Amino acid sequence: MGQLEDIQVFLRVVESGGISRAAEQLNIAKSAVSRRLTELESRLQTKLIHRTTRRFNLTEAGKLYYERALGVVDSVKELDNVVVKSSEHFEGQLNLALPLSFGLLHMTPVIDAFMKKHPKLKIKVDLSDKEINLVEEGVDIAFRIGVLHDSSIQARKILPIELVICASPEYLEIQGEPNSVKELSQRTFLRYSAESAETFTLIDKQGAEETLAIKGRLQSNNGDFLKMLAMGGHGLVVIPTFVCWRELQSGELIRVMPDYKLPTLNGYAIYPQNRFLSQSARGFIDFLVEYFSGKPYWDAI
Repeated sequence: MGQLEDIQVFLRVVESGGISRAAEQLNIAKSAVSRRLTELESRLQTKLIHRTTRRFNLTEAGKLYYERALGVVDSVKELDNVVVKSSEHFEGQLNLALPLSFGLLHMTPVIDAFMKKHPKLKIKVDLSDKEINLVEEGVDIAFRIGVLHDSSIQARKILPIELVICASPEYLEIQGEPNSVKELSQRTFLRYSAESAETFTLIDKQGAEETLAIKGRLQSNNGDFLKMLAMGGHGLVVIPTFVCWRELQSGELIRVMPDYKLPTLNGYAIYPQNRFLSQSARGFIDFLVEYFSGKPYWDAI
């Protein structure tokens, strides 16, 4: 490794929070990471990191070196991108984080097409509904659905996400279909536990808004799991159409209160602020925008 590679190892150690995680993300031995840090500090003749078996802290020199090193690495990436900008194929590594259900249901063909277009590009995909720190996890791009609150990230809107209230035919046959928002609030819901709110805004055809308060004895962080339980007659569920569109089409689930709409959410490609995006990351975001242009196919039924 040269000096630039040493700098990149140092950055990964700082951003991941330790040598072990940095080694895992870089796919090299922990001893190699430790050795590169030691050699970097020896060359600089200064301590960059105070590290013990339990603690990890940057020295003042380490903080300064980290800030300047970010600019150096970003400048090199920008220079590389200028050279390869006209190339039709991306190379290197692209690390992605995708929501579990959306990733399995709708991103597999996207990744498939992108890999075929760029056969020399290596892609690592993490499928999880857990919200992660992109820098600490070494993720280039994450796909997130909903309202964005983190000011340390940048985002590009990819597509709209529609929500519906639905239940199984058996549930509605036994419990009856609710005829008002007030009556709907008395029903049992299967809740998505990633949402802290217990209320939703419903909008009627005239644009008037009513508040729906939901209650229920089951929560889960996965939409497919909630969908299956709703199909089993265990209650109503507020769920994205990208999860339940086939079941709505087949009649295994029925939309409840169809004269009301829930506010539309959005799906975003997000990436760390103040970090230079690689050409492959920018290309993948552009690819997502083009792939999901127009009305999502699951809503065009």
